[in-house]
Amino acid sequence: MKLLQNSGVPIYQQIAEQLKADILSGKLREGEYLPSIRGLAKDLRISVITTMKAYEQLAEEGLVTAVQGKGFYVNAQNSEMLKEQHLRRVEEALMEAVSAARIAGMTGQELQEILRTLLDMGDEGEN
Repeated sequence: MKLLQNSGVPIYQQIAEQLKADILSGKLREGEYLPSIRGLAKDLRISVITTMKAYEQLAEEGLVTAVQGKGFYVNAQNSEMLKEQHLRRVEEALMEAVSAARIAGMTGQELQEILRTLLDMGDEGEN
């Protein structure tokens, strides 16, 4: 797990986002336990409270469940819900791109061309 100290994003949120990405991508599967709060805090050299806050955020989103004395495990993920969450992430990223393009004075056509180029690059990497 990679944490950026000066990113402006709180450490707990960085942890939660990385674990969320692992859950949504299937890297962490249903029923699998997350690393222990103390263990992860020690590995990352951060506060146990920070790690706990990240896990609680995931629990609030319904991605994990706490089991007294055992830790947090990954909940079953509804495939339609997963698709919706991925779609929402794509929309958020594209909105950021649109905003940055406007600030840069780019036209819609220029932005679309960049997207096409990136998609083509991705297609080449799959072959």
